[in-house]
Amino acid sequence: MMLDVHIEPSRPELVESFHDCLDSVARESQHLAFDQAPPLEQMRLYVAEGLEKGMVQYFAVDGENVVGWCDIRRAAREIQSHAGTLGMGIRTGYRGQGLGSRLVEWSLIAAWSRGFTRVGLDVFAANKPAIALYRKFGFEHEGVKVSGRLVNGVYDDIVVMGLLRNE
Repeated sequence: MMLDVHIEPSRPELVESFHDCLDSVARESQHLAFDQAPPLEQMRLYVAEGLEKGMVQYFAVDGENVVGWCDIRRAAREIQSHAGTLGMGIRTGYRGQGLGSRLVEWSLIAAWSRGFTRVGLDVFAANKPAIALYRKFGFEHEGVKVSGRLVNGVYDDIVVMGLLRNE
């Protein structure tokens, strides 16, 4: 349940809490492409290097605890630097309350203001709420990686979606 959740840009003091939130979502083995968070020091480096290279990252924070995040990581190659990849997650107990919409909205506004003109993402076909959220913001279906994920003997397709900036 949301108490005093606000959206704010990432900051180094919150990386440990972000790591804990990401690990919690990853261990559900339903929403992310991995089943546990990378080591904390690797996360610190990911955030620091990403922000240095133009990544957009917002956290949903309840008190001083990160309960959700959305980031758009700029493509590494110069010829693709107009594009980014969106990743997000929200801790159990905070879903279905509009946090995802707020995080995506803030992140897209920041991405467009930083010169991004395309944002793409991969989402598991079974994650219907996430697909609906992305469609709400105008993301379009671009393809499917059939049986792109295998967890506990169950295959799931990966849906590829993209959004171009409207001028």
